[in-house]
Amino acid sequence: MQRSETRILTTHTGSLPRPAALTKLYARRVRGEAVDPAAIEAEGRAALAGIIPKQIESGLDIINNGEQQRESFVLYLRHRLSGLGDSSSRTGWADLDAYPDYKAQLKELASKQEAVTNTDFLPAAIGEVRYLDPAAVNDECTDFRTALAAHSGSYAEAFLTAPSPGIIGSIVQNRHYATEEAYLAALGDALKVEYEAIVAQGFLLQLDCPDLALERHCSYRDRPLSDFLQFCERVVTAINRAIAGIPRDRVRLHVCWGNYEGPHDHDVPLEDILPIVTQANVGGFVLPFANPRHAHEYKIFERKPLAEDQILVAGVLDTTTNFIEHPEVIADRIERVVRVMGDPRRVQAGTDCGFDTSAGRGRVANDVVWAKLKSMRQGAEMASARLFRN
Repeated sequence: MQRSETRILTTHTGSLPRPAALTKLYARRVRGEAVDPAAIEAEGRAALAGIIPKQIESGLDIINNGEQQRESFVLYLRHRLSGLGDSSSRTGWADLDAYPDYKAQLKELASKQEAVTNTDFLPAAIGEVRYLDPAAVNDECTDFRTALAAHSGSYAEAFLTAPSPGIIGSIVQNRHYATEEAYLAALGDALKVEYEAIVAQGFLLQLDCPDLALERHCSYRDRPLSDFLQFCERVVTAINRAIAGIPRDRVRLHVCWGNYEGPHDHDVPLEDILPIVTQANVGGFVLPFANPRHAHEYKIFERKPLAEDQILVAGVLDTTTNFIEHPEVIADRIERVVRVMGDPRRVQAGTDCGFDTSAGRGRVANDVVWAKLKSMRQGAEMASARLFRN
Protein backbone atom coordinates (compact mmCIF):
# COMPACT_ATOMS: atom_id res chain seq x y z
CA MET A 1 0.00 0.00 0.00
CA GLN A 2 1.65 3.18 -1.18
CA ARG A 3 2.18 6.14 1.11
CA SER A 4 1.93 9.79 0.11
CA GLU A 5 5.69 10.31 0.02
CA THR A 6 5.86 13.58 -1.94
CA ARG A 7 2.20 14.63 -2.23
CA ILE A 8 -1.25 13.62 -1.02
CA LEU A 9 -2.46 10.68 -3.10
CA THR A 10 -6.13 10.49 -4.10
CA THR A 11 -8.42 7.49 -4.22
CA HIS A 12 -12.08 6.60 -3.72
CA THR A 13 -14.15 3.98 -1.96
CA GLY A 14 -15.23 1.64 -4.72
CA SER A 15 -18.44 1.98 -6.68
CA LEU A 16 -18.76 4.47 -9.52
CA PRO A 17 -21.77 5.24 -11.74
CA ARG A 18 -22.76 2.44 -14.08
CA PRO A 19 -24.19 2.97 -17.58
CA ALA A 20 -27.98 3.09 -17.69
CA ALA A 21 -28.22 0.00 -19.94
CA LEU A 22 -26.12 -2.07 -17.53
CA THR A 23 -28.08 -0.82 -14.51
CA LYS A 24 -31.32 -1.84 -16.17
CA LEU A 25 -30.03 -5.36 -16.81
CA TYR A 26 -28.92 -5.73 -13.19
CA ALA A 27 -32.25 -4.43 -11.86
CA ARG A 28 -34.23 -6.81 -14.08
CA ARG A 29 -32.11 -9.79 -13.02
CA VAL A 30 -32.57 -9.00 -9.32
CA ARG A 31 -36.34 -8.82 -9.83
CA GLY A 32 -36.25 -12.32 -11.28
CA GLU A 33 -36.84 -11.36 -14.90
CA ALA A 34 -35.17 -13.28 -17.70
CA VAL A 35 -31.89 -11.62 -18.67
CA ASP A 36 -29.28 -12.88 -21.11
CA PRO A 37 -26.09 -13.57 -19.08
CA ALA A 38 -23.99 -12.84 -22.15
CA ALA A 39 -25.55 -9.37 -22.41
CA ILE A 40 -24.66 -8.58 -18.79
CA GLU A 41 -21.12 -9.87 -19.32
CA ALA A 42 -20.62 -7.78 -22.44
CA GLU A 43 -22.09 -4.62 -20.94
CA GLY A 44 -20.05 -5.11 -17.78
CA ARG A 45 -16.76 -5.43 -19.64
CA ALA A 46 -17.56 -2.39 -21.78
CA ALA A 47 -18.34 -0.37 -18.64
CA LEU A 48 -15.10 -1.53 -17.05
CA ALA A 49 -13.08 -0.40 -20.08
CA GLY A 50 -14.70 3.01 -19.89
CA ILE A 51 -14.41 3.60 -16.16
CA ILE A 52 -10.60 3.37 -15.96
CA PRO A 53 -9.73 6.34 -18.21
CA LYS A 54 -12.40 8.41 -16.46
CA GLN A 55 -10.71 7.82 -13.12
CA ILE A 56 -7.32 8.74 -14.52
CA GLU A 57 -8.66 11.86 -16.25
CA SER A 58 -10.23 13.00 -12.97
CA GLY A 59 -6.83 12.81 -11.27
CA LEU A 60 -7.22 9.71 -9.12
CA ASP A 61 -3.99 7.99 -8.15
CA ILE A 62 -5.35 4.74 -6.68
CA ILE A 63 -8.11 3.34 -8.86
CA ASN A 64 -10.35 0.30 -9.21
CA ASN A 65 -12.87 -1.31 -11.53
CA GLY A 66 -15.73 0.87 -10.27
CA GLU A 67 -17.57 -2.36 -9.37
CA GLN A 68 -18.99 -2.24 -12.90
CA GLN A 69 -19.26 -6.03 -13.14
CA ARG A 70 -21.27 -6.29 -9.91
CA GLU A 71 -24.87 -5.29 -9.27
CA SER A 72 -24.01 -4.08 -5.75
CA PHE A 73 -21.06 -3.89 -3.40
CA VAL A 74 -22.29 -6.96 -1.50
CA LEU A 75 -25.17 -8.82 -3.13
CA TYR A 76 -23.14 -9.84 -6.18
CA LEU A 77 -22.04 -12.66 -3.90
CA ARG A 78 -25.42 -14.33 -4.30
CA HIS A 79 -23.92 -15.58 -7.58
CA ARG A 80 -20.69 -16.80 -5.96
CA LEU A 81 -21.74 -18.47 -2.70
CA SER A 82 -23.56 -21.74 -2.05
CA GLY A 83 -26.27 -22.14 0.56
CA LEU A 84 -28.25 -19.00 -0.38
CA GLY A 85 -31.89 -19.22 -1.38
CA ASP A 86 -35.48 -18.53 -0.43
CA SER A 87 -35.93 -14.96 0.82
CA SER A 88 -35.24 -12.78 3.84
CA SER A 89 -36.02 -9.27 5.04
CA ARG A 90 -33.91 -6.39 6.29
CA THR A 91 -34.57 -4.38 9.45
CA GLY A 92 -35.19 -0.68 8.75
CA TRP A 93 -32.93 2.15 9.83
CA ALA A 94 -33.82 3.85 13.09
CA ASP A 95 -33.10 7.37 11.89
CA LEU A 96 -35.48 7.05 8.93
CA ASP A 97 -38.25 5.59 11.08
CA ALA A 98 -37.86 8.55 13.43
CA TYR A 99 -38.67 10.97 10.59
CA PRO A 100 -41.67 9.55 8.69
CA ASP A 101 -42.07 12.58 6.41
CA TYR A 102 -38.54 12.20 5.14
CA LYS A 103 -38.86 8.43 4.91
CA ALA A 104 -41.93 8.88 2.70
CA GLN A 105 -39.96 11.19 0.40
CA LEU A 106 -37.19 8.62 0.04
CA LYS A 107 -39.70 5.86 -0.70
CA GLU A 108 -41.34 7.96 -3.40
CA LEU A 109 -37.98 8.73 -4.97
CA ALA A 110 -36.97 5.07 -4.94
CA SER A 111 -40.20 4.06 -6.66
CA LYS A 112 -39.25 6.16 -9.68
CA GLN A 113 -35.76 4.70 -10.10
CA GLU A 114 -34.66 1.83 -12.31
CA ALA A 115 -32.25 0.41 -9.77
CA VAL A 116 -31.09 -2.64 -7.88
CA THR A 117 -33.01 -2.78 -4.63
CA ASN A 118 -31.03 -3.15 -1.44
CA THR A 119 -34.04 -4.07 0.70
CA ASP A 120 -36.13 -6.46 -1.43
CA PHE A 121 -35.47 -9.82 -3.13
CA LEU A 122 -32.86 -10.67 -0.50
CA PRO A 123 -31.78 -14.30 -0.12
CA ALA A 124 -31.37 -16.21 3.15
CA ALA A 125 -28.67 -18.67 4.23
CA ILE A 126 -30.47 -22.01 4.04
CA GLY A 127 -27.49 -24.35 3.67
CA GLU A 128 -23.73 -24.58 4.00
CA VAL A 129 -22.07 -21.40 2.77
CA ARG A 130 -19.04 -21.98 0.54
CA TYR A 131 -17.34 -20.11 -2.29
CA LEU A 132 -18.57 -21.97 -5.36
CA ASP A 133 -15.84 -21.40 -7.94
CA PRO A 134 -12.66 -19.28 -7.69
CA ALA A 135 -12.99 -18.64 -11.42
CA ALA A 136 -15.61 -15.98 -10.63
CA VAL A 137 -13.19 -13.68 -8.81
CA ASN A 138 -10.20 -14.70 -10.91
CA ASP A 139 -12.03 -13.78 -14.11
CA GLU A 140 -12.98 -10.41 -12.62
CA CYS A 141 -9.34 -9.78 -11.72
CA THR A 142 -8.20 -10.82 -15.20
CA ASP A 143 -10.71 -8.48 -16.84
CA PHE A 144 -9.46 -5.65 -14.63
CA ARG A 145 -5.81 -6.32 -15.40
CA THR A 146 -6.55 -6.48 -19.12
CA ALA A 147 -8.39 -3.15 -18.98
CA LEU A 148 -5.53 -1.58 -17.00
CA ALA A 149 -2.88 -2.64 -19.50
CA ALA A 150 -3.57 0.26 -21.84
CA HIS A 151 -3.04 2.76 -19.01
CA SER A 152 0.25 1.59 -17.53
CA GLY A 153 2.08 4.41 -15.79
CA SER A 154 -1.03 6.59 -15.54
CA TYR A 155 -1.95 5.61 -11.99
CA ALA A 156 -0.11 4.73 -8.78
CA GLU A 157 -1.93 1.61 -7.62
CA ALA A 158 -5.05 -0.48 -8.20
CA PHE A 159 -7.48 -2.01 -5.73
CA LEU A 160 -10.55 -4.23 -5.66
CA THR A 161 -13.25 -4.37 -3.02
CA ALA A 162 -14.89 -7.26 -1.19
CA PRO A 163 -17.49 -7.16 1.59
CA SER A 164 -16.96 -8.21 5.18
CA PRO A 165 -18.60 -11.34 6.62
CA GLY A 166 -20.60 -9.04 8.88
CA ILE A 167 -22.42 -7.09 6.19
CA ILE A 168 -23.38 -10.27 4.35
CA GLY A 169 -24.51 -11.87 7.60
CA SER A 170 -26.60 -8.79 8.40
CA ILE A 171 -28.34 -8.64 5.02
CA VAL A 172 -28.69 -12.38 4.37
CA GLN A 173 -30.61 -13.92 7.27
CA ASN A 174 -29.14 -17.04 8.84
CA ARG A 175 -31.49 -20.04 8.80
CA HIS A 176 -28.86 -22.76 8.76
CA TYR A 177 -26.12 -22.22 11.36
CA ALA A 178 -26.71 -22.78 15.08
CA THR A 179 -25.10 -19.49 16.11
CA GLU A 180 -24.24 -16.14 14.60
CA GLU A 181 -20.59 -16.83 15.41
CA ALA A 182 -20.67 -20.02 13.36
CA TYR A 183 -22.40 -18.20 10.50
CA LEU A 184 -19.80 -15.42 10.48
CA ALA A 185 -16.99 -17.97 10.59
CA ALA A 186 -18.45 -19.80 7.59
CA LEU A 187 -18.83 -16.55 5.67
CA GLY A 188 -15.27 -15.60 6.53
CA ASP A 189 -13.95 -18.94 5.33
CA ALA A 190 -15.86 -18.55 2.06
CA LEU A 191 -14.73 -14.98 1.52
CA LYS A 192 -11.12 -15.96 2.21
CA VAL A 193 -11.09 -17.36 -1.35
CA GLU A 194 -12.00 -13.95 -2.76
CA TYR A 195 -9.72 -11.96 -0.46
CA GLU A 196 -6.67 -14.07 -1.26
CA ALA A 197 -7.37 -14.13 -5.00
CA ILE A 198 -7.52 -10.32 -5.21
CA VAL A 199 -4.17 -9.92 -3.46
CA ALA A 200 -2.55 -12.83 -5.32
CA GLN A 201 -3.39 -11.13 -8.60
CA GLY A 202 -1.52 -8.01 -7.51
CA PHE A 203 -4.27 -5.71 -6.30
CA LEU A 204 -4.88 -4.01 -2.99
CA LEU A 205 -7.81 -5.49 -1.12
CA GLN A 206 -10.39 -3.11 0.33
CA LEU A 207 -12.71 -4.69 2.87
CA ASP A 208 -16.12 -3.01 2.86
CA CYS A 209 -17.40 -3.13 6.44
CA PRO A 210 -20.36 -0.77 6.86
CA ASP A 211 -21.73 -3.31 9.34
CA LEU A 212 -19.19 -2.17 11.92
CA ALA A 213 -21.11 1.12 12.18
CA LEU A 214 -24.37 0.85 10.22
CA GLU A 215 -25.80 -2.15 12.04
CA ARG A 216 -25.99 -0.21 15.30
CA HIS A 217 -29.03 1.70 13.96
CA CYS A 218 -30.28 -1.26 11.93
CA SER A 219 -30.00 -4.82 13.23
CA TYR A 220 -29.05 -3.68 16.75
CA ARG A 221 -31.29 -0.62 16.94
CA ASP A 222 -33.34 -1.97 19.86
CA ARG A 223 -30.52 -3.65 21.74
CA PRO A 224 -27.84 -2.35 24.13
CA LEU A 225 -24.67 -0.85 22.75
CA SER A 226 -22.72 -3.67 24.40
CA ASP A 227 -24.53 -6.23 22.23
CA PHE A 228 -23.57 -4.35 19.10
CA LEU A 229 -19.95 -4.04 20.16
CA GLN A 230 -19.82 -7.79 20.77
CA PHE A 231 -21.13 -8.26 17.23
CA CYS A 232 -18.32 -6.03 15.96
CA GLU A 233 -15.79 -8.12 17.84
CA ARG A 234 -17.13 -11.30 16.24
CA VAL A 235 -16.92 -9.72 12.79
CA VAL A 236 -13.34 -8.51 13.28
CA THR A 237 -12.37 -11.98 14.54
CA ALA A 238 -13.82 -13.50 11.36
CA ILE A 239 -12.02 -10.92 9.21
CA ASN A 240 -8.66 -11.52 10.85
CA ARG A 241 -9.04 -15.24 10.37
CA ALA A 242 -9.91 -14.76 6.70
CA ILE A 243 -6.96 -12.46 5.95
CA ALA A 244 -4.41 -14.28 8.11
CA GLY A 245 -2.31 -15.24 5.08
CA ILE A 246 -2.34 -11.76 3.50
CA PRO A 247 0.34 -9.15 4.27
CA ARG A 248 -1.12 -6.41 6.43
CA ASP A 249 0.03 -3.66 4.07
CA ARG A 250 -2.03 -5.11 1.20
CA VAL A 251 -5.38 -4.53 2.92
CA ARG A 252 -7.37 -1.42 3.77
CA LEU A 253 -10.71 -1.43 5.58
CA HIS A 254 -13.69 0.86 4.95
CA VAL A 255 -16.29 1.65 7.59
CA CYS A 256 -19.36 3.88 7.21
CA TRP A 257 -22.82 4.50 8.65
CA GLY A 258 -24.74 3.82 5.45
CA ASN A 259 -24.40 5.51 2.09
CA TYR A 260 -27.70 7.36 2.12
CA GLU A 261 -28.83 10.91 2.68
CA GLY A 262 -30.70 10.92 5.97
CA PRO A 263 -30.77 12.33 9.50
CA HIS A 264 -28.08 9.93 10.80
CA ASP A 265 -28.78 11.12 14.34
CA HIS A 266 -28.97 7.51 15.51
CA ASP A 267 -25.43 6.69 14.31
CA VAL A 268 -23.02 5.17 16.79
CA PRO A 269 -20.07 7.52 17.45
CA LEU A 270 -16.76 6.52 15.88
CA GLU A 271 -15.18 6.69 19.32
CA ASP A 272 -17.36 3.80 20.52
CA ILE A 273 -16.36 1.43 17.73
CA LEU A 274 -12.79 2.49 16.93
CA PRO A 275 -11.06 0.34 19.59
CA ILE A 276 -12.65 -2.74 18.00
CA VAL A 277 -12.28 -1.65 14.37
CA THR A 278 -8.55 -1.07 14.85
CA GLN A 279 -8.11 -4.66 16.00
CA ALA A 280 -8.41 -5.62 12.33
CA ASN A 281 -4.99 -6.62 11.06
CA VAL A 282 -4.94 -4.20 8.12
CA GLY A 283 -2.61 -1.53 6.81
CA GLY A 284 -5.10 1.32 6.58
CA PHE A 285 -8.61 2.58 7.17
CA VAL A 286 -11.02 4.41 4.86
CA LEU A 287 -13.34 6.62 6.92
CA PRO A 288 -15.96 9.30 6.11
CA PHE A 289 -15.13 12.80 7.31
CA ALA A 290 -17.02 14.91 4.74
CA ASN A 291 -20.65 14.30 5.67
CA PRO A 292 -22.20 16.67 8.22
CA ARG A 293 -22.76 14.03 10.91
CA HIS A 294 -19.21 12.69 11.15
CA ALA A 295 -17.00 15.50 9.85
CA HIS A 296 -15.64 16.21 13.33
CA GLU A 297 -14.59 12.68 14.18
CA TYR A 298 -11.13 12.87 12.63
CA LYS A 299 -10.10 14.49 15.93
CA ILE A 300 -10.17 11.12 17.66
CA PHE A 301 -6.84 10.14 16.09
CA GLU A 302 -5.08 12.76 18.17
CA ARG A 303 -6.10 10.85 21.30
CA LYS A 304 -6.20 7.36 19.83
CA PRO A 305 -3.51 7.22 17.13
CA LEU A 306 -3.28 4.50 14.55
CA ALA A 307 -0.24 2.24 14.51
CA GLU A 308 2.82 3.79 12.87
CA ASP A 309 2.60 1.46 9.87
CA GLN A 310 -1.05 2.29 9.12
CA ILE A 311 -2.43 4.96 6.80
CA LEU A 312 -5.73 6.83 6.87
CA VAL A 313 -7.78 7.46 3.75
CA ALA A 314 -9.82 10.47 4.81
CA GLY A 315 -13.22 10.94 3.21
CA VAL A 316 -13.20 14.52 1.92
CA LEU A 317 -16.08 14.19 -0.59
CA ASP A 318 -19.68 13.55 0.43
CA THR A 319 -21.10 10.85 -1.87
CA THR A 320 -24.78 11.68 -1.19
CA THR A 321 -24.92 15.34 -2.29
CA ASN A 322 -24.57 17.09 -5.63
CA PHE A 323 -22.63 19.94 -4.08
CA ILE A 324 -19.17 20.05 -5.66
CA GLU A 325 -16.80 20.70 -2.79
CA HIS A 326 -14.46 23.64 -3.41
CA PRO A 327 -10.79 22.62 -3.68
CA GLU A 328 -9.93 24.88 -0.73
CA VAL A 329 -12.54 23.11 1.39
CA ILE A 330 -10.98 19.79 0.42
CA ALA A 331 -7.49 21.07 1.16
CA ASP A 332 -8.64 22.26 4.59
CA ARG A 333 -10.15 18.85 5.33
CA ILE A 334 -6.95 17.08 4.33
CA GLU A 335 -4.78 19.39 6.41
CA ARG A 336 -6.95 18.94 9.50
CA VAL A 337 -6.53 15.19 9.26
CA VAL A 338 -2.78 15.51 8.73
CA ARG A 339 -2.50 17.62 11.87
CA VAL A 340 -3.95 14.88 14.06
CA MET A 341 -2.11 12.09 12.24
CA GLY A 342 1.17 13.98 12.54
CA ASP A 343 2.57 12.87 9.17
CA PRO A 344 1.25 13.77 5.69
CA ARG A 345 2.80 10.60 4.26
CA ARG A 346 0.23 8.54 6.18
CA VAL A 347 -2.81 10.39 4.80
CA GLN A 348 -4.61 9.95 1.50
CA ALA A 349 -7.68 11.80 0.21
CA GLY A 350 -10.78 9.79 -0.62
CA THR A 351 -14.56 9.69 -0.68
CA ASP A 352 -16.94 9.01 2.18
CA CYS A 353 -18.36 5.95 0.43
CA GLY A 354 -19.11 4.68 -3.06
CA PHE A 355 -21.16 6.71 -5.52
CA ASP A 356 -23.37 3.81 -6.70
CA THR A 357 -23.19 1.06 -4.09
CA SER A 358 -26.26 -0.66 -5.56
CA ALA A 359 -26.65 -0.10 -9.29
CA GLY A 360 -28.87 2.91 -9.93
CA ARG A 361 -29.16 3.95 -6.27
CA GLY A 362 -26.56 6.71 -6.43
CA ARG A 363 -27.83 10.15 -5.46
CA VAL A 364 -25.09 12.09 -7.27
CA ALA A 365 -25.48 12.75 -11.01
CA ASN A 366 -22.90 11.11 -13.25
CA ASP A 367 -21.27 14.32 -14.45
CA VAL A 368 -21.22 15.74 -10.93
CA VAL A 369 -19.37 12.65 -9.67
CA TRP A 370 -16.47 13.31 -12.01
CA ALA A 371 -16.46 17.03 -11.21
CA LYS A 372 -16.27 16.22 -7.50
CA LEU A 373 -13.33 13.86 -8.07
CA LYS A 374 -11.48 16.49 -10.13
CA SER A 375 -12.05 18.99 -7.36
CA MET A 376 -10.60 16.50 -4.90
CA ARG A 377 -7.43 16.25 -6.96
CA GLN A 378 -7.17 20.05 -7.06
CA GLY A 379 -7.67 20.25 -3.31
CA ALA A 380 -5.05 17.56 -2.74
CA GLU A 381 -2.58 19.53 -4.85
CA MET A 382 -3.26 22.66 -2.76
CA ALA A 383 -2.78 20.74 0.47
CA SER A 384 0.35 19.06 -0.87
CA ALA A 385 1.95 22.41 -1.70
CA ARG A 386 1.60 23.42 1.94
CA LEU A 387 2.29 20.07 3.58
CA PHE A 388 5.36 18.98 1.58
CA ARG A 389 7.17 22.32 1.32
CA ASN A 390 10.30 20.90 2.90
